[in-house]
Amino acid sequence: MPRPSLEIADIFRAHGPAWRQANARHVSLSQLKVMSAIEACRTEALGGHVAGCAKCGHHHIAYNSCKNRHCPKCQGPAARDWMAARAEDLLPVEYFHVVFTLPAEIAQIAYWNKRAVYGLLFKASAETVMAIAADPKRMGARVGMTSVLHTWGSAMTHHPHIHMIVPGGGLSPDRTKWVASKPGFFLHVRVLSRLFRRLFLNGLAALHQAGDLSFYGDLERLSQADAFTAWLDPFRNSEWVVYAKPPFGGPKAVLAYLSRYTHRVAISNHRLVSADAQTVAFRWKDYRIKSGDRQKVMRLATPEFIRRFLIHVLPDGFHRIRHYGLLASSTRKANITKIRALLCVQRPEQAAASGPNGEIIPLTLREPCPCCGGPMRIIEIFRRGQKPMSRAPPRERAA
Repeated sequence: MPRPSLEIADIFRAHGPAWRQANARHVSLSQLKVMSAIEACRTEALGGHVAGCAKCGHHHIAYNSCKNRHCPKCQGPAARDWMAARAEDLLPVEYFHVVFTLPAEIAQIAYWNKRAVYGLLFKASAETVMAIAADPKRMGARVGMTSVLHTWGSAMTHHPHIHMIVPGGGLSPDRTKWVASKPGFFLHVRVLSRLFRRLFLNGLAALHQAGDLSFYGDLERLSQADAFTAWLDPFRNSEWVVYAKPPFGGPKAVLAYLSRYTHRVAISNHRLVSADAQTVAFRWKDYRIKSGDRQKVMRLATPEFIRRFLIHVLPDGFHRIRHYGLLASSTRKANITKIRALLCVQRPEQAAASGPNGEIIPLTLREPCPCCGGPMRIIEIFRRGQKPMSRAPPRERAA
């Protein structure tokens, strides 16, 4: 995919200083770090290397990436590496995509208490699926899942929800059989919705009782226990949005889908249309339109665009991709091996990471030469703020 003509980094470099000054009392250290990382990404500020082709002698400069998980430019390589590690965990079964969404009013509480409420969203959704699947009246099996947190809608508004990828089946209670779900069907979404609602609201009440929630503005009164209990009551009878999409076409389709979801950020550079000191225009999808073209162009004041991007910065150290049940990190390998034995399938072959004779070639880049397709090797490394000594054409490529 060609490099976009406009990037989030361009907006931050041009208009970030004024925004930071105007919002000095309302921006967190984590948000400032994200802005700085994106501004410096793939520039001389981070150093880099010069790569040379072993065949035709072509050289190019590659500046280092910031590797910040909120940077749009860094997510492609991160997603590829993550997916390569997950490929060996895939099973030859149907996979389902289940989405858990919070009501808008509770999402406001999550905005003020990201670590506590996002963590609860992960826990309640995973426990819901594992509990319903373990019910002998449903599937009667122990299942596993990979959960990914997204906090945005297409217009970059605050919309926290969990995307969950679940194999269609699980181990029997005695671990002697693979119990498959019904073809094309996982679990009843209404049953999932009601248990998720109960688990989440009980967990939210426990957080409040422990003093782990903060409230501001019009909802500051909810810091009082009686007011908070009364405020929660209507949500116990409302419908919560949980839905399941049709199963994927196979393991390859699961990988392709996960690569689009696991390392996504609030907005990609390719959605940007234009930007100046007053307005940023970007493409978005209007899901309220049931049929026809959902693609539209939204124009936001530049300070508002920056604000919306930064509200999706996660707390430091908070994991936005988590594994549960059979796929929990501590027991995943043993469980996958057990399931493959029960299904009588072999572990997928791993791609060789060496040369044709088994020789490991150091400092050889993954991408071939753009001119002749030969191997590209690092011939010089330069540090932060330095300039490369080797000559290279004006074209620059990302590390």
